[in-house]
Amino acid sequence: MRRRHDRSRAIAVVGALIAVSLGGCSIAPIDAVPAQSRLVGAPAPLDVDQVYRDQRIAAMTPEQKLAALVMIHVPGTDAGSIRAVIDAHGLGGVILMGDNVAGPASSVAALTAGLSTDAGLPVLTAIDQEGGTVRRLDDDRALAARDLWGLDPSATEQAFAARSALVASAGVMINFGIVADVTPDRSSFIRPRTLGETPSAAAERVAAAVRGEMGVVLSTLKHFPGHGASPDDSHVSIPRSNISLETWRTTHAVPFQAGIDAGAPLVMMGHLQFDQISPMPASLSPAWIDILRSEMGFDGVIVTDDLLMLQASGVPAYANPTANAIAALAAGNDVVLFVLPGDPSTVGVNLTMLISDLAAALDDGRLDPARIDESLDRVLAIRRDASGQSAPYVDCGLKCWGQSPRSLADDN
Repeated sequence: MRRRHDRSRAIAVVGALIAVSLGGCSIAPIDAVPAQSRLVGAPAPLDVDQVYRDQRIAAMTPEQKLAALVMIHVPGTDAGSIRAVIDAHGLGGVILMGDNVAGPASSVAALTAGLSTDAGLPVLTAIDQEGGTVRRLDDDRALAARDLWGLDPSATEQAFAARSALVASAGVMINFGIVADVTPDRSSFIRPRTLGETPSAAAERVAAAVRGEMGVVLSTLKHFPGHGASPDDSHVSIPRSNISLETWRTTHAVPFQAGIDAGAPLVMMGHLQFDQISPMPASLSPAWIDILRSEMGFDGVIVTDDLLMLQASGVPAYANPTANAIAALAAGNDVVLFVLPGDPSTVGVNLTMLISDLAAALDDGRLDPARIDESLDRVLAIRRDASGQSAPYVDCGLKCWGQSPRSLADDN
């Protein structure tokens, strides 16, 4: 009698699960499946988050794929206006600048809450919240980089824990806030924003900053491969250095490696040219992306610094914003960033044409489809994680949970 009871119960479970799977894309989590229905010999459950991404990518057009790798700035504090731009082009993310902040973090939270129309795949939101001179949220009272130099690294961890809590309270997912650059040059543009005067000192505090933000916001290390190698300002020039790769490994690489080892999920590429290593800015250089991936072991999301900075350098080779975006994606960046003004045409950007031109580059081979899908998978992973949801995009039935209706029904 007990065996017959178990068999009936198993069949009832199968019926309930099939009913759920036929009812739509929402599937009960594995914890909701009774333990007795998980039979020995059943297939291993699928990675449902990976299934979601694979299904979502398969359903996207080339234009949708490329748009999802674009992050922009839209001025203003009206969520509806910003969302309209995002939705019109299917863009993957927005960066908040000073003109998006009209008050305390709570007011920014009201704005960010209105930016996503798809709860299952929220738009990425990012902000530059280093503290000190570079901050968008004025209610940041944590110690800034230069104040932390003489203190134990634990003070850096505490400062960035407080800073990340503030950023998260504003509804922002990503902080472009950890400067991993280092320089002994007192004339350097970046020096006041660094976390230490020597590679080892900076490395300790960069790692501490990542630990402080861990689990609260997504940390970003910038500006790879190291703004401190040149004193010049990359907002208006292409800073250049003639140091060798060997010298770079023992100096500017050290804080970035520490941040990567500490678990930073994003790295921002700088518009910095190291002549002995690559003939182009790192943000457009396949060589530097390869060093970051292969040598330093970074497997997270790579985002460019604002691509409009390349135009502002005045170098004719970087005058075309679309060409810069294509080169950046071809080099291996996962996200291209444009801090656009209110009228993007004033800087030569038309978002409809940009997405169309990126798709054309995918079609004619200038962009590799497999590599674009790799970037898309990384980007969708952090967007999906931010949703807090876990289910396939398209219902894949019991196999998602390692269940087999036949194996349950055949229990005898």
